[in-house]
Amino acid sequence: MARVIFYEKPGCKNNTKQKTLLTAAGHEVVPYNLLTEPWTVERLRSFFGDRPVVEWINRAAPAVKSGEVDPEKLDAQTALILMLRDPLLIRRPLIQVGDRREAGFDVEKINAWIGLTAADESLQEMSEKLMNQDLQGCAHGHDNQHHKQGKCNH
Repeated sequence: MARVIFYEKPGCKNNTKQKTLLTAAGHEVVPYNLLTEPWTVERLRSFFGDRPVVEWINRAAPAVKSGEVDPEKLDAQTALILMLRDPLLIRRPLIQVGDRREAGFDVEKINAWIGLTAADESLQEMSEKLMNQDLQGCAHGHDNQHHKQGKCNH
């Protein structure tokens, strides 16, 4: 199984579910606090690959919800500088296994990459439930439209 470096916001409900799913699949999860990590532009940029800049940003971040930051209008350099100043803007989790890095928790993509099938039959039902949940959206039950419109209060 894989050793998964997992950059999270401590206390985030979805990050907790994501780590549980990874652990149930037999992976070793090594969590780090995304908010206190000493990021550099180059290191942070390495997690986003060829994704569009708008997908780098956490839409639930207070600066996005307030309208201070509009992810649709950011270029790569500006987005990186803003994320270094305010790590809540970073889409999470950031995941590293070996030399490969990813942002967000797309269940299908991660399953194809390192596998998310429960390692133990006793964990299968829980894993299947988690895999069928939206582990990237708002853990508070709101759709992304609430975040785009600044209507989510967390």
